[in-house]
Amino acid sequence: MKSFNRSDRIGQQIKRELADMIQRGDLKDDRIGGLVTITHVDVSGDLRNVKVFFSVFGEESQKIGTLAALHDATGFLRGEICRRLGIRSAPEMIFKLDDSLEEGQRITELLDKISRNEI
Repeated sequence: MKSFNRSDRIGQQIKRELADMIQRGDLKDDRIGGLVTITHVDVSGDLRNVKVFFSVFGEESQKIGTLAALHDATGFLRGEICRRLGIRSAPEMIFKLDDSLEEGQRITELLDKISRNEI
């Protein structure tokens, strides 16, 4: 059985709060488009660095725009995370686009075509 350490718990809380901020529209940036999902948050052991992986269902321009908007809003997001979680120091945040969900969908479509003998 896996035991969760503090960085895992903080990571789950950050994931939940970031998803909430994006869904509620706290980031008032027109570049955020498509369906944005926070897929994973990786927190360092000392809680100083956070990698946020997200996916965007939409066009390539929406993905690039969302990445730029999140990058530009990093200061705001760090402050909000600090305030909402009640932690003393705001962790450095790096946002990375995660295409694994779309890749999985593409593989599923290919497997369906193979099963129907279309390929």
